[in-house]
Amino acid sequence: MSAVTSNLVNVGQVTGVFGVKGWIKIRSFTEPATNLFDYSPWWLKTAHGVKTFEIDEYRAHGKGFVAHIKDVDDRDLAAQYTNCVIAVERDLLPSLDAGEFYWHQLQDMAVISCFEGGESRLGTVKKLIETGANDVLVVAPDANSIDDRERLIPYIPDQFVTHIDEATNTIEVDWDPAF
Repeated sequence: MSAVTSNLVNVGQVTGVFGVKGWIKIRSFTEPATNLFDYSPWWLKTAHGVKTFEIDEYRAHGKGFVAHIKDVDDRDLAAQYTNCVIAVERDLLPSLDAGEFYWHQLQDMAVISCFEGGESRLGTVKKLIETGANDVLVVAPDANSIDDRERLIPYIPDQFVTHIDEATNTIEVDWDPAF
């Protein structure tokens, strides 16, 4: 199972059940949101491990989607998937242009502040959050960081994020370490 799970990227989440015939509510993490349904198979991360499943029908519903899991026609069976993360194999994601990154590529990268010529390690990217105006890096302290503070740094390339180096797994930012 570890070989499969290490190749998986989270693309959505089951948020609840819908109706009585095995439909589930889904929140997509993809952009645009409908891209979630371009990938198959889906891997569901459950409390009992990772299992593959297929969607045979879906539609937009409110701010998310509702979908039917193939061969699941009972609300109680569908309910076991509530709050489970939906993942797909990394190779299914389209290639990006130079300088573009998927969120999962930025997670766990070291963040180095190069503010006013000084260099300070702020920590590592724990996650990213979408705010509407711009995405935000959530930088958690680590064993090598200058202090124990968590920082929220706007992900704005060429303004605050000045360089991303996949080879060294680092993100350089123009960010005052005092913030």
